[in-house]
Amino acid sequence: MSVDCSSEIIGLLADRGETFAAAESCTGGGITARLTGIPGSSKVVWGGIVSYADEAKITLLDVDSGLLERDGSVSSGVAKSMAWGVRVKSSADWTVAVTGIAGPGGGSPEKPVGTVWIAWSTAKQEISAELFHFKGDRADVRRQTEEKALAGLLELIVKDN
Repeated sequence: MSVDCSSEIIGLLADRGETFAAAESCTGGGITARLTGIPGSSKVVWGGIVSYADEAKITLLDVDSGLLERDGSVSSGVAKSMAWGVRVKSSADWTVAVTGIAGPGGGSPEKPVGTVWIAWSTAKQEISAELFHFKGDRADVRRQTEEKALAGLLELIVKDN
């Protein structure tokens, strides 16, 4: 079952006069696409940065290269750094960052295909990250990542209200 909270997110943020930006790796812009598909989203969505390669994370989001070398791109620290980096670049009130292994290749015993870190930065500049292990093929992992990222964002917005 697909869960898409995009309309609710856009409505709440528009009512509050707040903005959103995303930093996406494994979803390749899917989160931003879901939100910009909603009428009125231009009042809320600053945009997104697709930082698929490590070099893009470093160049576009100021993720520390040492952090990438030490923890790998699929890690809590990198997800949080991406969320903060897009916040700094956009001045958005709310940000989401995703980094993971969508497959079918690229996994390891420590980080199998379906391993995804999602980080959220709130209007109060608090950053949290959560680890997920999604099942299915590449499209399934990407879809589940988008849905969890948006559901988590909506939950944080509602709690902040």
